[in-house]
Amino acid sequence: MATEERCPCGSGRALSACCGPLHAGKAAATAEALMRARYAAYVLGDTAYLRATWHPDTCPQELGGPTRWLGLRVLHCDGGQAGDSEGTVEFVAAFREAGRVRQLHETSRFVHQGGRWLYVDGDLQLRDVGRNEPCPCGSGRKLKHCCGKRVTASPSSGSTTPASGR
Repeated sequence: MATEERCPCGSGRALSACCGPLHAGKAAATAEALMRARYAAYVLGDTAYLRATWHPDTCPQELGGPTRWLGLRVLHCDGGQAGDSEGTVEFVAAFREAGRVRQLHETSRFVHQGGRWLYVDGDLQLRDVGRNEPCPCGSGRKLKHCCGKRVTASPSSGSTTPASGR
């Protein structure tokens, strides 16, 4: 019997017992639960869920961004519980883009309207992860010995390209 796919949000639970029900229409109980489900939706390419959970006043026309997410760490939550009308969630998400491993550090703002949490906006910072830093995927290894080893330098151009073709 095959094991069920783990949820991309990093909870350690199966997708069907974690963010899957939220993607199927169940309301998130907390702002953190919505933030995790939105991260999982980015990983899975579920733009319909991202639009459905984005406040209509701030939802952009185009949803773009990295396609190779590496991991999520929730740092702090303020409010966003049952009975609250708003909340914030601070997190760091790592991704691969143009041959580099980068981190998005964001403090997201959420509101509770009509019985559902909605993402409003966030304050964010982007930075490159150095090859001797811990890998943001959570393996405990240095980037150069983990997710970074899949990035190779092109001898002719000096640019970097993912070795796996992703």
